Amino acid sequence: MRNVAAFMLAITLTITACHDASSPKAGTRESRTWPLLPFTKADEVNPVLTPDSLATFSCPITGKVKWEEKDVFNPAAVIRKDTLFLLYRAEDKIGKYAGTSRIGLAWSTDGLHFNKHPVPVLYPDNDSLKKYEWEGGCEDPRIVEDENGIYYLTYTAYDGDKARLLVATSTDLYHWTKHGHAFSRAYTAKYVNEWSKSGSVVCRYENGKTVAVKINGKYWMYWGDTDIFLATSDDLINWIPAETAEGKLLVIFGPRKGMFDSDIVEPGPAAMLSETGIVLIYNCRNVPSKGDTSLAEGTYAPSQALFDKNDPSKIIDRLDTYFMKPDKPYEITGQVSHVCFAEGLVNYKGKWLLYYGTADSKIAVAIK
Repeated sequence: MRNVAAFMLAITLTITACHDASSPKAGTRESRTWPLLPFTKADEVNPVLTPDSLATFSCPITGKVKWEEKDVFNPAAVIRKDTLFLLYRAEDKIGKYAGTSRIGLAWSTDGLHFNKHPVPVLYPDNDSLKKYEWEGGCEDPRIVEDENGIYYLTYTAYDGDKARLLVATSTDLYHWTKHGHAFSRAYTAKYVNEWSKSGSVVCRYENGKTVAVKINGKYWMYWGDTDIFLATSDDLINWIPAETAEGKLLVIFGPRKGMFDSDIVEPGPAAMLSETGIVLIYNCRNVPSKGDTSLAEGTYAPSQALFDKNDPSKIIDRLDTYFMKPDKPYEITGQVSHVCFAEGLVNYKGKWLLYYGTADSKIAVAIK
């Protein structure tokens, strides 16, 4: 673990210039070829997934519950055997947090029309992770697979006090094995009781699959929901956060004053390794008093950043604006208003499909 930390310290100098709230100078260029653009919202079918007030589930903790009665949002996306699957966050209406989250599964053969599995596939249980997952639940999944076809899910556990980044694995998307906190073996577990979430693993998008790749002998993951941080792993289960010489989390990039991403930056789908570099779709929250005054208070809108393909800590470029914003009724009004939150990306049948949560209430898709 300390060897990895030493490596991280060695590369810290390459990103020092990016540790303030500004973009790298490359971000001022008018012409870019690296972003994955443009995306067009599929208005004819959106939202593609909505809550179901009739679906019931025998919760092992509370008993029978309408597990997705309240909201569905923030999905991961993956292709398996020529079928597109969404793993999505669903909330009931019960509990002191106005709803427990569980992760449901839906599938489609065109990416636009979905069928739902009747019960959640990942949820709080009477197990060793209940202390982290109850009763806020299991939230905001992101998914990759390895070269052997094993699926790795990073998801947020919420206990009502802290969000924690957890990992689960599956061979079929329906049955999941929980492995606990992503950082439980790092630095004598110093980050287990700190806020952590939103793990975006660096992958190759090829042949419809999202396959995690090693760079310099390690897997890499962008994570966090204030600034964006970095972690490495040997096995996609146990992760080591990158730290500074002072033993603090290494900030890869953060919010920018006066801009659309003035308040929060947070990784979206699995980061994409390409010939140009590593493309990260990230989500942003704006506060007009310190950011973009043309956007409503708390607007979430996604953007993109580019990193060195040989050094995932080194940011090369960053878009000057969002590429999508809330402008549909179901994106403007909901549990949390003015939200487009991108979390699932796949290349399916010749098209890029980007799935996003709308106002923390429904799920929509945009197509490239």
